[in-house]
Amino acid sequence: MAAQSRAHHLLLAVCAAFALLSLVLVPLTLPLGWDETVYASRFAPHAPATPFSAPRTRGVPFLIAPVAAWSDSVVLLRVWLTLLSTTALYLGFRPWLRPLGRPAAAAVAAALYGGLWFVLFYASAAMPNHYTAMGAVGAVGLFLRARQSPATRAGIFTGLALATLMRPNDGFALGAPLLAAALLVPAWRGRSRVLAVLGGLAAGALPWVVEAYVRFGGPRERLAEASEVQGTLRPLLSFVHHLTVMDGPLLCRPCDSDHIRPLAAEWWLVLPFLVAVGVWWSVRGGSGARRERHEPRQPGTAGFRAAGFRAAGSRGCLLAVVAALCVAFPYLLLVPYAAPRFLAPTHALLAPAAALGVLALGDSALASRRPYVATATLGLALLGHLAVQLPLTQSNAKIQAGARGDWARVAEVLHDHGVGAGAGGGDRDGPPCVLRGNTSVIPVAYATGCAPGGPRDPRRPTALVLRDAEPPAWARAWPRHQVPDTYAPGWVVHVRP
Repeated sequence: MAAQSRAHHLLLAVCAAFALLSLVLVPLTLPLGWDETVYASRFAPHAPATPFSAPRTRGVPFLIAPVAAWSDSVVLLRVWLTLLSTTALYLGFRPWLRPLGRPAAAAVAAALYGGLWFVLFYASAAMPNHYTAMGAVGAVGLFLRARQSPATRAGIFTGLALATLMRPNDGFALGAPLLAAALLVPAWRGRSRVLAVLGGLAAGALPWVVEAYVRFGGPRERLAEASEVQGTLRPLLSFVHHLTVMDGPLLCRPCDSDHIRPLAAEWWLVLPFLVAVGVWWSVRGGSGARRERHEPRQPGTAGFRAAGFRAAGSRGCLLAVVAALCVAFPYLLLVPYAAPRFLAPTHALLAPAAALGVLALGDSALASRRPYVATATLGLALLGHLAVQLPLTQSNAKIQAGARGDWARVAEVLHDHGVGAGAGGGDRDGPPCVLRGNTSVIPVAYATGCAPGGPRDPRRPTALVLRDAEPPAWARAWPRHQVPDTYAPGWVVHVRP
């Protein structure tokens, strides 16, 4: 109990450090990103709702509704999301204080996952992947408990419902190995686990299914449209693309022009090694196995209980790894583009095994002939990992601040020429202004207070927003206004006379 208490306090410290680092490295004033504007526009009073495409779900709007429904403050929204993401980190890894036989593994796993640059970057973001990851890792940790109390089953249900509500494909990819384990593994076989898993998947998928019938004609039609929006899901090999985005950008689509940077890809090299060491440690029985080689076997049932506990830990470690691979495979084999956040649930599910690997290496260092040298080497390796990840968080935040700032600069020029909800003209009380262009139409329209228009939109555009492009023939006589002092050059707006 003392070890669990210390580990619990360490987990709380890791969560506090996660919140502090994210606030230091990613400014609360960072403008909303493209996807965030889509979610926030469900509630924003100053701009029409942007199109909500088939791949999107209602999970993130539910998360931000308590703030976005009454305030358009970016700072307030990011503070709220930082509190939510930190709480989710704690609830996701707290169930791992018990299953693996080493309570400290929960805090180490949270630190390994929470120290990744894209996890820190998205801590204050209105994006679904971190919450999918925490729902997944929390559900698996509770699934491993031998005694399935009503509270434990409710936790499994809630974790899977959260993961599925945020990303239905991730939820079902996670549910498949859990259901198989509940049906095939004698130690986990039982109706309670099966019902908790099925109930969580059903509850999380229900809003998606209802919307599929209301807006798209049914689940099959929605899946087909979602595949088309995502560039047609098909068998391919995207693993290299995920290696190239380990240092950014936040999204590459297409990814052919990017390349692998060895230093930034260090986590992909370290993670399999740590997971392999952790699985080996759990299968061999860890420190308990070493004690048994030097201590006589005690009579009675205590030895059998200890052996059973270690076996449960090894099974749990393996189940988490299998679940991580099931969640990763669709992104690695079907999706024709990549983003670091897509694999957040995979990193979270691999973190407990990797944490065991870190602790096992620490044990080996302390037991070596030169413990100070070995321990210092391990500590320097972990510090080197942070030395790669933390600057990546800050550099990507800086890039995004500049790029997203351009949308506000374009909106300011449009407002100066009578376009948008903040222009003081007729757009506020009359029909909404409509923007079209060749790039970033949705976030610029949100910042301007206009509706985004597509190529097939029958509405006549109020203005065109172009970057490094000439207007179509029918708009060449429109007044042309350059946007000054932009992060990316070439922004021009054409306002309908």
